[in-house]
Amino acid sequence: MVATRQPKGGRLAVTKIIEVVGSSPESSDAAAKAALDEARQSLRNIKAVDVVSTGLRGENLDEWRALVRISFLVDRVTD
Repeated sequence: MVATRQPKGGRLAVTKIIEVVGSSPESSDAAAKAALDEARQSLRNIKAVDVVSTGLRGENLDEWRALVRISFLVDRVTD
């Protein structure tokens, strides 16, 4: 999904939205942070993170998972 908005200065900005799943044995918050930390390894200009859902997984239901939606500005390539 891609959203656009008109920033100051007149150039059109493009925002891309991806979904990432993080996990943690500690908590749903830690799972969401793990997803964001992993996304930061390859994305720049992250502007928003929305937690879509959380839940427990694993044989003993001892692993928290968080599905997060991350929006970031798409870099413009200049000539």
